Amino acid sequence: MFFHPSRDHYENPALDNSAPEDIWCDSTGGVRLHGLRIRSAVSPPRGTIVYFHGNAENVRTHINGVLWLVEAGYQIVAFDYRGYGKSSGTPDIAGVNEDGLAILDAAFQMVGVDQGRVVVLGQSLGGAVAIYAAANSPWKGDIKALIVDSAFAGYQRVVRDKFIAWIITLPLAYPASWTVDDGYSSERWIASLGPVPVVVIHGTKDTIVPFYHGERLYRSAGDPKGFWKVENGGHTTGLFLPEVRKRLLDFLDSALPPQRG
Repeated sequence: MFFHPSRDHYENPALDNSAPEDIWCDSTGGVRLHGLRIRSAVSPPRGTIVYFHGNAENVRTHINGVLWLVEAGYQIVAFDYRGYGKSSGTPDIAGVNEDGLAILDAAFQMVGVDQGRVVVLGQSLGGAVAIYAAANSPWKGDIKALIVDSAFAGYQRVVRDKFIAWIITLPLAYPASWTVDDGYSSERWIASLGPVPVVVIHGTKDTIVPFYHGERLYRSAGDPKGFWKVENGGHTTGLFLPEVRKRLLDFLDSALPPQRG
């Protein structure tokens, strides 16, 4: 229920007009991950955003949610997890979270990435993967901020939510959740990120990942942290709002050190 990958090449004029570059990295189990790098016209860029996408389709569809950051002067590095797009392998909870570690490692070592100006941003499933990766990466101390949008607090917890939503599956909610590996769950790892600044964004009307997941993540996070409640917002809809975009740009200005030169 967590992974709905597609290997299709989706037409995306907005992405193609941004001149994306194909990038690759190796993950565990011999898996080869494919990604995209979109450079900003600003040189040097204001920073690098390592973007972790959600659980459906692939990076070519999700990337539109952050292309506006390229126009604002940031470069984007975004990979598909195993089984998505051109990446090899088959997705599972352990493998996708190992991919997150590999993605961060590759991003920090790319030519043209200022290691002192890297921010991690994850949406939905990507928020959960980003939290685990950031907390366990050898680059944790170099991450300047972590932003998670519409992320779930735990794998078992979101399984229970889905089963509880239907009367016919309600009795199976807890037994089904116990079959899911919860060791990678965000609420287990987010507290260990301090002193990396964490921002949790969540819509109050999110019907995919209920709002309380965002509240739990915020409570579990260490300082410094922020909780951006998007009134009447749905699933990953916040970053389409001008006021949320401005708030994020202001936050990035405060989180990143002054640029050299």
